[in-house]
Amino acid sequence: MSDFTSIFSRYEPLLEDYSQFLDACNTPLPYVVRINTIKTTIQKSIDAFSDLSIDVIPCEWNPLLFQIDTTSPGNTLPYLLGWIHGQEEVSSLPPLVLNPSPGDIVWDTCASPGSKTSQLAALMDDRGLIVANDSNLRRMPALRSNLERLGVTIAAVTHSDARHFSLKPFDFTTFDSALVDAPCSGEGTIRKNPSALRKWSLEKLFSLQKLQLSILRRAINVVKSGGTVVYSTCTFSPEENELVIDKILSEENCTLVPFDLPISSSPGTTEWDGIQLDSSLHLCKRIWPNQNNTGGFFIAKLEVK
Repeated sequence: MSDFTSIFSRYEPLLEDYSQFLDACNTPLPYVVRINTIKTTIQKSIDAFSDLSIDVIPCEWNPLLFQIDTTSPGNTLPYLLGWIHGQEEVSSLPPLVLNPSPGDIVWDTCASPGSKTSQLAALMDDRGLIVANDSNLRRMPALRSNLERLGVTIAAVTHSDARHFSLKPFDFTTFDSALVDAPCSGEGTIRKNPSALRKWSLEKLFSLQKLQLSILRRAINVVKSGGTVVYSTCTFSPEENELVIDKILSEENCTLVPFDLPISSSPGTTEWDGIQLDSSLHLCKRIWPNQNNTGGFFIAKLEVK
């Protein structure tokens, strides 16, 4: 495999400014943390870092996020107290799009290390139930420890293959909503993980697509009629994004619904590699690194019929 420009050249038709995109991918990503409102407030957190002589820069679009001028935020008192959690800006978008209410029953299909799970809990005022699932046993300790440190009390942690997730242990038959932050090729993480594409191949994309389809299909099947499923990845490839949603729309009883984002984004594509896709795919959103000085992400919001 050559450098990432040889891979990313396939996305040039989707971009308004391809060279600007490449420049952004070659620039280190700012370190961002999210304030955990289960345990603290914005001002208390900012004051704590001020006392430590650590500069913070609030993100313009979300006062709960700020860039932090330290290479070791995990060694700070606010982190140890569970007041903050390292979470990249675009990673915080899918829970906001899902927008659960206090008291809801939510399934987080691929939850570890718990960034989005804990954010969902904060959005729900730590009331209701989140079934925080992950299939990787080695990732479970990080999920459990982060949820404990952040004071999340409404999460039931499960270790299961999301493709075959069973509701039998629970006393309910459907979820109100589900977040499918799916395993993916991670192209959008290139700014913080330069080796992310070391094993990239088209075969890998299509292998991941099968997994993504199965997890998303299961989420749609266990969410109630009228409920919401948010599908997200940290990758650019339509094979893992629009092609997944296109197939789901043709096979499952669901529809894409529009949503707004507080940052710049591009609509989903309705054509890829000569294939015409469902016209409603423009309702999906892809965030390119050069649009907001972030990583890359893709988000789709589905309503179960």
